[in-house]
Amino acid sequence: MLIDSHCHINFNAYREDADEVISRSLDNNIWIINIGSQWSTSVRTVKIAEKYEKGVYAVVGLHPIHLNDDITESVMIDGVKHEITTRREEFNYNKYRELAQSSKKVVGLGEVGLDYYYFKESINIEEHKKIQKDVFKKFIEMGAELDLPLVVHCRGTKEDPYGAYDDILEIVKRSDKKIKGVVHCFGGNIKQAREFIDLGFYIGFTGIVTFSKKAEEIQEIAKAIPLDRILVETDAPFLSPEPYRGKRNEPMYVKFVAEKIASLRGISVEDIEMATVENTKKFFNLK
Repeated sequence: MLIDSHCHINFNAYREDADEVISRSLDNNIWIINIGSQWSTSVRTVKIAEKYEKGVYAVVGLHPIHLNDDITESVMIDGVKHEITTRREEFNYNKYRELAQSSKKVVGLGEVGLDYYYFKESINIEEHKKIQKDVFKKFIEMGAELDLPLVVHCRGTKEDPYGAYDDILEIVKRSDKKIKGVVHCFGGNIKQAREFIDLGFYIGFTGIVTFSKKAEEIQEIAKAIPLDRILVETDAPFLSPEPYRGKRNEPMYVKFVAEKIASLRGISVEDIEMATVENTKKFFNLK
């Protein structure tokens, strides 16, 4: 058994075959944590989870890139380049809190955090950072209020890839709330990974760990950190692992992430499966 701790079957990439993708995963004994990124996708992830008695769960939240300007990303899916525009959204605490309480299948808040990657030179960067930080602090407050863990997104700039991680660490250290979190698709350095673990966080690994180039630092982190702090994920439809790189990702491919981490650590795949399933169930309080 495995659990894909972070995917987006609520995205338009699965508009035509979401049920088939989920069925493939469940038939292969792979459970799914489906993650929201704004109001519409968060509502959708709850509706999807409600269709299944077990094995599919929802996390609701507002991705930091939706807090600033409209942003257009280029995404490769099945070898085709797609332009995806995300619209700016005003955060409403009460609305998201009500959604988080609307179903027992909601097991966390996310993805939330900081993302400086798309900031334009023409904007007031410090003002935009403050907007993201303020909303992240509100989600920390909500997590403490509802006793739900946080799925944390973090991405720095090309020039300073680690700065955003330092900012999140500072916010967490200064908070007076009890915070339970995972840094998904971790892209920080080993020192930062250990700091998050010391604060009680988990570290999420995606298909990036399987890449043959520019993945050495992530692979070293996957080898070095405690096994009881590792979660595996796909971030589907993005970041397909080898041997499916460049194609649309799906939860079933999380097995390649588990296999790579097992190889890096010199242990069996079964050991990784057992550890990450236990970690994920504990983190999201899955019965």
